[in-house]
Amino acid sequence: MADNLFPTKIESKSKSVQELVMNNEEPPGNYFYEGGVNGVLESSLPVLEMPVIDISRLTSPSTSREEVEKLHSALISCGCFMSINHGITGVFLDQVRSVTAQFFALPMEEKLKCSRAVDSREGYGNDMILSEDQILDWTDRLYLIVSPEDQRQFKFWPEKPEIFREILQEYTTKLKVIVEVVLKAMARSLNLEDNCFLDKYGERALMQARFNFFPPCPRPDRSLGLKPLADGSAITIVLQDKEVEGLQFLKDDQWFRLPIQLPHALLINVGDQSEVMSNGFFKSPVHRVVTNSERERTSVAVFCSPDPDNDIEPVDGAVSETRPRLYKKVQDYGSKYFQYYQKGKRPIEAVKI
Repeated sequence: MADNLFPTKIESKSKSVQELVMNNEEPPGNYFYEGGVNGVLESSLPVLEMPVIDISRLTSPSTSREEVEKLHSALISCGCFMSINHGITGVFLDQVRSVTAQFFALPMEEKLKCSRAVDSREGYGNDMILSEDQILDWTDRLYLIVSPEDQRQFKFWPEKPEIFREILQEYTTKLKVIVEVVLKAMARSLNLEDNCFLDKYGERALMQARFNFFPPCPRPDRSLGLKPLADGSAITIVLQDKEVEGLQFLKDDQWFRLPIQLPHALLINVGDQSEVMSNGFFKSPVHRVVTNSERERTSVAVFCSPDPDNDIEPVDGAVSETRPRLYKKVQDYGSKYFQYYQKGKRPIEAVKI
């Protein structure tokens, strides 16, 4: 039986960031991040040289070995990569961006029809507030469970724009194909059996979509769109804004910014549960989102996590006499993850042996 490693907590709710902006309010003190130099975030950072992986080459017999080696290098070095030739057209990705922007541009009363309940992440809103000293993210979100399909709660799925649901359904169906290809290639990159990660992922794997809206922020030197974190998924697939950058990664104790270079590429990063399954060969990268004072920014992150009923632990081939088991067995990791994040802690630390 997996260990019960995580506490539970009751939350309160806060005003949306869009409401603060519309009212010309300065960010309250609980939006001021305490990191950086003397509490001020760095304004100039080096660029991260992000590896680029051709998804089509991972499935081709003639090119698979070479591309799998590139994937291995990418995941060992930084835990993430830009994926190209992934089978989704640029036109369709722009539609995903368009319905995202249209939803957040709706009148507040329309968006509130999808409002999340207290103590639930699903629906429209912002941070769950679990403590008085919690630092909040300068963002509003729409968070939806997409699969398993019997877990969908359509009361949270927007009815406007009219094509929103259709686009989300088609997008996530296409992403499922990419997830299978990437998880198999990750296993091959460690000389493991093709399906060892996919079997842990399961037939009832959890896919959650988070639509992010980052309004212009009056204090980009003090407020973050997303606090530093590593994802609790197996892998996360991110469609970034085409024009406004904001995502940054921590590598070798240094923050790097990720510029907009390939607008129709999908960013894929390893999550904590792949770190556990690989016995630490792959590390889930710590990242954050910065704000700016002039332009709004959107993104769509899809978190692809193993079936919550499955025990997640290092797969057999990743454990040996020279590399002993480094992580405990854990179940339903994702549901406990969020409480740690809001406290500025990494849940993966509770799973390490």
